[in-house]
Amino acid sequence: MRKNWPIWTGCATALWSFAYGVLGVFWANGGRGYPFAKVEDDRATASLLEGAPVDVVAPVMAVLGFAGALVAVLMTVRRPRGWLLQAFGAVMAVGLALVVPDYTPLAILALSPALLVFAFTGIPGAQGGLEDILYWHRVNVLLMFLGGLLWAATTIAYHRRARQACVSCGRRHGAPAAWTTPEAALRWGRRAVLIAVVSNVPYEFTRVAWYFGWPLGITDEFHQMMVDTPGMLEIGLGMALLGVGGSILTHGLVQRWGEVYPRWIWWRAGRRVPPSRAIVPATIVALVLIPAGLMNLRLPGDNAGSLWGLAFPGMLWIVWGTALGAATYAYYLRRRTTCTRCHRGEPATDLLTPEPVR
Repeated sequence: MRKNWPIWTGCATALWSFAYGVLGVFWANGGRGYPFAKVEDDRATASLLEGAPVDVVAPVMAVLGFAGALVAVLMTVRRPRGWLLQAFGAVMAVGLALVVPDYTPLAILALSPALLVFAFTGIPGAQGGLEDILYWHRVNVLLMFLGGLLWAATTIAYHRRARQACVSCGRRHGAPAAWTTPEAALRWGRRAVLIAVVSNVPYEFTRVAWYFGWPLGITDEFHQMMVDTPGMLEIGLGMALLGVGGSILTHGLVQRWGEVYPRWIWWRAGRRVPPSRAIVPATIVALVLIPAGLMNLRLPGDNAGSLWGLAFPGMLWIVWGTALGAATYAYYLRRRTTCTRCHRGEPATDLLTPEPVR
C-alpha cells in the first residue's frame, strides 16, 4: 500500500471531489443539510464560509467538485505536462486544508482522548452525547480538511513525477541540493525549532495568567465572565499546558533523545526512535495549527487594544505551525534512509548520535 500511495490517494481525491460535486448540486436545488447555513451560535463554526449563501457556494462547490474529480484522475494516470494541473491541485489543497477550516481540527486532536472516553461513558454536564460536539457543521469542516490533505498528496505525487523524481522520496539523479544535506538540515532545523517554541509563548503565558487571576490582554469584565463560566479558565490552562508539552517534544527534533530513546524510557532505552514516531504526529500538529491561526486572524475584535489577548496569541499559531512543519521536514531529511523504490540516497546519518545504538 505504501508503494502505491500515489494511486490510492489520487483515487480517493477523485472520489472525495465527486462526492462534494454531487452534494453541491443537491444543496443548490434546495436539499437539506447545507453545512455553511446560519445556525444557532452554539452550533456555528468559525469557518471562512460559515454563513455564506447557498445559492452562491453550492454551485461553485458543484463545479469545483466535478472538475476536481476529473483533474485528480488526470493527475493520477496521465503523464505530467506543464504547471496548470499542479497549480489547481495546490490551490485546492491550501484552500481546503488551511483556509476554509477553523480551529475544529486542532480542537478534535487536542480533545481526542476525552472524546474516546466520552464515546463509552457519555459526556458529563448538560450535553446529550457526542452528537452535541460532532454535529454536521463541525464534521463538514473536518471533511474539508481531509479533502485538502488528499489534494496535497495527489499534487505532491504529480509534481514529483513532473520533475522526474522518485514519487516515494522526491530524490532525483545527481547530487542533492545543499540545503537538504543532513548537516544543513540540522542547522536550519534548529532555527525552526526555536521559532516554533517562541511563537506560542504569548498564548501559554496569557492563559496561565488568566487562570491565576491576572487579566493580561483582556478587560476585568471579560475575565470575570470567564471566571463565572464553568470550565472556561480550566480549558485555557489545559491548552496552555498542552502547548508547553508540545514545545518540549519539539526540541526532540534536534536533540539526541529524538533519535535514541533516553534512559528514562527504560523499556526502550538505547534503541533508535523510528522516524515516523516523530514525523507523523509533528506533521499532523503543524497542519492543524495553521487553519486555527488563520481563524484567529479573521476574528473581529480589539486585537491591538484592551482585548488583544483573545486573538493575537492565537494568530501566532500560523508561525508555530509553519516553523514546526519546517523543523519536522529537517528531521526527515536527516533521518531518511536509502529509498526502497529508487535506491537513491545514503543510509541515515544520526549526527547527534555518535556512539553505536541497538
